[in-house]
Amino acid sequence: MGFLAVLERVNAAHPWSHNDAYAGFVLRHARAVRRRGGDTAVDVGCGTGNLLSALSKIFPTAIGIEPDACTAATAARRFTGDAVRIESRSFGSEPRGAYDLITFVASLHHMPLRAALQDARAALRPGGRVIIVGVARETSKDALHSGASLLLNPLVGLVRHPKRATRPPAHMQAPATTATQSFDEIRAIAGDVLPGIRMRRRLFWRYTASWEAPL
Repeated sequence: MGFLAVLERVNAAHPWSHNDAYAGFVLRHARAVRRRGGDTAVDVGCGTGNLLSALSKIFPTAIGIEPDACTAATAARRFTGDAVRIESRSFGSEPRGAYDLITFVASLHHMPLRAALQDARAALRPGGRVIIVGVARETSKDALHSGASLLLNPLVGLVRHPKRATRPPAHMQAPATTATQSFDEIRAIAGDVLPGIRMRRRLFWRYTASWEAPL
């Protein structure tokens, strides 16, 4: 059995969400927004609500937007009370100045990039932040990160989930699509819509970005 086949078998037996590697990044920004008085966060493409649950412990109001009806229903069953709201719809045409934090975690590549970022900018209050954990189409510039991720992925899976799995966990079963834009293409559009945005290539086939709305 070849080396790559071995890695694939280990990955299948010990699956983990690559988004989880960047939960700390998202929550650091969330806490900074809350310290400045922000009270409303929205997680775009919230899935089954893992990140939303953490955001609800920081913000008085946390909103999850999820276009897949089955996934949105699963998320809605997790939460009771008024602090968390699940909206089964696509992101767009948001109320102007409605949110203090907008997060896109592996969801932005499902949408028209420029339009989604323009909607996010309009919906953000002064001093609020857009936080992205994104997926980009790989190019030769991503080879170093991709190679390191390929080797590290099964090790992280074994540490996080040592027990063998027969299927991916529920939060990894939402519908997905392949990214069509490269990191450089995304950075060019994002920099045009959100001047001063900070972006970095990351391990585990992700990039991160943050932007703060002018006061």
